[in-house]
Amino acid sequence: MRPDRVFAYGAATGVLGDLLFGDPRRGHPVAAFGRAAGAVERTLWRDHRGWGALHTAVCAGGAVGAAALVAHGARRHSAASLALTAAATWAVVGGTSLGREARTVGDALAAGDLAAARARLPHLCGRDPHSLSEQQIARAVVESVAENTSDAVVGALVWGALAGVPGLVGFRAVNTLDAMVGHKSPRHRRFGWASARLDDVVGWPGARLTAALAVVAGDDPRAAVRAWRADAHRHPSPNAGPVEASFAGALGVRLGGTLSYGGRTEHRAVLNGAARPVAVTDVARAVRLSRRVGVLALGTSVAARLLAGRLARTQVPVRLRKGRAI
Repeated sequence: MRPDRVFAYGAATGVLGDLLFGDPRRGHPVAAFGRAAGAVERTLWRDHRGWGALHTAVCAGGAVGAAALVAHGARRHSAASLALTAAATWAVVGGTSLGREARTVGDALAAGDLAAARARLPHLCGRDPHSLSEQQIARAVVESVAENTSDAVVGALVWGALAGVPGLVGFRAVNTLDAMVGHKSPRHRRFGWASARLDDVVGWPGARLTAALAVVAGDDPRAAVRAWRADAHRHPSPNAGPVEASFAGALGVRLGGTLSYGGRTEHRAVLNGAARPVAVTDVARAVRLSRRVGVLALGTSVAARLLAGRLARTQVPVRLRKGRAI
């Protein structure tokens, strides 16, 4: 079976597995990678960018290298290659778990159980929930759903289409490293710099595709485009900005503003500022939008990989046999 078809069938199977089962409850490969990366950090940590870059190279490079070796060994057998692609896609795509966690917080808010919503919010994002109001928690959930649609679904599919199993694994490895050491805490301000910058680079195409698909899949395409163009550059993250702005416009809500993250208070720019504040009911709407974007991302990635394979086959150099072109 051709590599483009292996990716198409494997990615579709992996996304279906995520829809049916979500993340594995035990023995998740991403969790295992996180433990290994933590052990490497304990060995290499120095308050220096160079040592942080080495940590990033060892962890992300090791994950990509291992994935490439396994994929190379499986490529002679179509069934094995397809199964590997499906398993890797299922392992790195987390759309179902993202929606499940968001709905759990939303249901707690809808039931008036603010304490339960505050207790559950750290499962979805790193903000300090203790002083957040109902509306602020709802806004945090919608923003997290938007950003993680890119990080946990679309970006992985984009890199899978570009580089197969190594692309899937490499994207998730870099994204995990950024979550572990890429934040601006005193310990990781220098050591995590390389992981944060690499995550910005590999997340760039997926974030733009996520924003574009939110325009297509949202309730108000014009408002999504308007918010994206007007406000995305005001966000401190080059990738979260387009995604959150387009989601804000697509949902007709206002995102951004003051938040507490990792012990720091940040005053972020308001996105789609003319719209109304986020309501509890918008959590379910954001989850539905995320799901539609994920389905469109699968179709887009598969179509792009199949088209690239077709173009490559039409440009194979002409071979000569006995003086005649064939």
